[in-house]
Amino acid sequence: MTRTDALRKTTFGALAAVVGFLAFVEFTSGVLQGYYTPMLTDIARHLGIHDADVNWLEGTQLMLSALVVPAFAKLGDMIGHKRMLLVSTALTAAAALVLPFTDSFLVFLIGWALMGFYVVWLPLEIALIWSRSRRMEGRSVITARAAGMLVAALEAGAIIGALAGGALIDILPLWLVLLVPAVLIVVCFFVILFGVKESPELTGGRLDTVGISLISVALIAFTGGLSLLRLPGGLTSVWSWGVVVLGILLVIPFVRWELKHDDPVIDVRMFRSPALGPVFLTAGLFGVSVLGAQAPLSTFARTDPAVYGYGLGTTGFATSLIIGIYLIAMIAGALLFPVIARLTAPRLTLMGASTLVGIGFMLFLPLHGTYLQVIINMVIVGLGSGALVAALPAAAASAAPSTQTGVATGLTNSVKTVGGAIASCVFGIALLNGVVGTGASAADATAGSLSGYMTVWIVCGVTALVAAVLLMFVPKQAFTDNPG
Repeated sequence: MTRTDALRKTTFGALAAVVGFLAFVEFTSGVLQGYYTPMLTDIARHLGIHDADVNWLEGTQLMLSALVVPAFAKLGDMIGHKRMLLVSTALTAAAALVLPFTDSFLVFLIGWALMGFYVVWLPLEIALIWSRSRRMEGRSVITARAAGMLVAALEAGAIIGALAGGALIDILPLWLVLLVPAVLIVVCFFVILFGVKESPELTGGRLDTVGISLISVALIAFTGGLSLLRLPGGLTSVWSWGVVVLGILLVIPFVRWELKHDDPVIDVRMFRSPALGPVFLTAGLFGVSVLGAQAPLSTFARTDPAVYGYGLGTTGFATSLIIGIYLIAMIAGALLFPVIARLTAPRLTLMGASTLVGIGFMLFLPLHGTYLQVIINMVIVGLGSGALVAALPAAAASAAPSTQTGVATGLTNSVKTVGGAIASCVFGIALLNGVVGTGASAADATAGSLSGYMTVWIVCGVTALVAAVLLMFVPKQAFTDNPG
């Protein structure tokens, strides 16, 4: 064995150890993403809110996620990805510990939103792996394979979380059920502290606080405007639309500042890259379904067809089984992505994954009346979604400048969360309008409308198919070690 081979073997062994510890972090992330979904209706009843208002929880968390990812991703490149993992995990744990001990919607909303810090974990982990694999051949393939393993751990956690959450909510008081994930996050903090080594490549420098401030104000205005649209009369309010437009316009001074800055928090030139631009757009469109549709799918399954004329009327555990099967499909999609990408091309695999998501949601339009139909649809969606969750940050890492790896992987999450926030607003409005109950008065109705759910499925299907079309314009050899 040559010295080079020995060095590569040693480095790969160290990387495998890091991936193992990071897999536990993603397992915890998965628990957070799956655990609460079966009990969203119970949380709504506990807080005294309408089913459609569950989207406020989703929307505020996505808003905070969109704010923190650019800063944390840049700080990861500058001062260490492990360090920022620890900070974000500590903040997530503190927020999660608030939820079991309040019945105030406002306090619960704030705690739920602050839990959104966990979204920075995956992009920071991918950037860390990319940095530690710098001496290995086939760096893009290794990163894609590691990303698949992390996403598999994430979805395994989501499956266990969904099943556990669905089972526990049927037998335990809500406060005790909500305490379980908080304890797991605390354990996760110590796993990172003692099990993960810092990235060997740090860029240093000073944080672009002006750029962060500009994009934060723009995102707050934009997502705040979306929230105002959901209030009674919001759709017809000039002020609500004005705040949305203001948020969009505030992006202009941010872009101008970043273009002239020596070390920008976000290199906006990456959006003009023929490889990265479509990836970011795909991430935003994918966020519509993978983030914005979670709560509607859960509440649809829990809706009693005897009262409202549609829905499955499932218990918390039966709902968690649907989610669990969906997440198993996501694991399969994540693990199959590097295999299929190696046999074809990463670009073609991404296109196929987006198409599967679109087909799965479009099937909901005629097929949503039985438990089996919903499961079949979710398996199709899950296969495509799992591949995209694993592929997008890995693709961004391989196509990004070496000093912007964390930023590029973080941007896939940022743009995805913005897409999810927009969808959450749109879906909340759609579900809140036209509620009709056959066994309850309209005044007593707490479920969404069937037309609203139809809107959710159409929007998710169309955006996924548009993403597949956008990826056609990516260079054929993008996301490989030998781009052409």
